Amino acid sequence: MKLHDNTILITGGSSGIGLELASRLSKNNNILICGRSKEKLAAAKQKIPLIQVFSCNLAIDADRQSLFEWVRDHHPDCNVLINNAALVHRTGFGSDPAMIQKSILEIQTNLVAPIVLSKLFLPILEQHQDPAIINVTSGLVYAPKSAYPIYNATKAALHSFTQTIRMQLDDSPVAIKEVLLPVVDTPWHEGNVPKMAISPEEAVSKMLRGLEKGKGEIRVGKVKLLHLISRIAPSLASKIINPGLCNR
Repeated sequence: MKLHDNTILITGGSSGIGLELASRLSKNNNILICGRSKEKLAAAKQKIPLIQVFSCNLAIDADRQSLFEWVRDHHPDCNVLINNAALVHRTGFGSDPAMIQKSILEIQTNLVAPIVLSKLFLPILEQHQDPAIINVTSGLVYAPKSAYPIYNATKAALHSFTQTIRMQLDDSPVAIKEVLLPVVDTPWHEGNVPKMAISPEEAVSKMLRGLEKGKGEIRVGKVKLLHLISRIAPSLASKIINPGLCNR
């Protein structure tokens, strides 16, 4: 996959991995980003003046449609979609009275939005050279973390969806890619960054290297080892992700 002369839409592009991607790719590509926070989008625009920004909440269907129409009408040369936006609630499924609302919000943002956007953008992407859909998931698809009752499930579902459309779209010019990330030091952790976290710079460097090599599934960092362990000893993989937890 070539990483220059593209028009790339990055969802969740105003912070963390998305912002680092926008910064790195903006040197040789036309970059579009979207996010919920107008303040973060303005800060991203100030940091990377060449990018174009759009404010929307991907959990809302009307906002997903508005994003699509903005790109279709103002950036019709878009040939790469990076579904990066995601959120998480660290909570107890049985004890949280707002669990249903939180679950719906995570599912809409982390799973439904990438599915909807992939379907909406597919006809646009197919019109251009070197088109691609890149879905960002997590090593937690191989061993879920107990603190994230819904996030794990949304990423596992997105992983399966990505594999399926890759098979279904085998005859399409659109390349279907998946990037499975390890723990990354981003604002997503709200100041409680695990010691094993890698930097956004390292994560993005390895991601881009895998894309350049044409890999369909790019397992970044320790995700490679977790994938192997999960196939040989699933219970061990779970203990690695959930140290000190008694698995039943």
